Amino acid sequence: MTRKQRRMIMIGGAGAVLFAAVGLILFALQDQIVFFNSPSDVVEKGVKPGQRIRLGGLVKEETVVRGEGTEVSFVVTDGGADVKVAYTGILPDLFREGQGVVTEGTLSSDGTFAADTVLAKHDETYMPKEVADALKEQGHWQGEEGEVKAN
Repeated sequence: MTRKQRRMIMIGGAGAVLFAAVGLILFALQDQIVFFNSPSDVVEKGVKPGQRIRLGGLVKEETVVRGEGTEVSFVVTDGGADVKVAYTGILPDLFREGQGVVTEGTLSSDGTFAADTVLAKHDETYMPKEVADALKEQGHWQGEEGEVKAN
């Protein structure tokens, strides 16, 4: 075997080991990877019940309903579609109607989003990039460059 052949076998072996390692990592993380969706994405893509996603948009005005204890329901909108969210837990201090929110959880078979995490924007200028992009597409967001303003 020549020196060139040995080198090619070593490179091929290292590539195979690297490929296997990446495959194992992705397989191990497949339950941990959560994709962001706007309410329009949820409706258009037909997200399957039980699939874990992040849902972001604006809390629709006059939709926050507080139940017993820490139960709360509200509607997240991006101007194109609405998704009802049910959450049990303590909401962030900055959570309110008309503000940006990102929730994480699963879609139930009746179309209600069962959230286990709710995140609210933390100051007057911040909104997660994915939420801002989705709202810009719907024409409901104004950034610093004077784009259309969110209601």
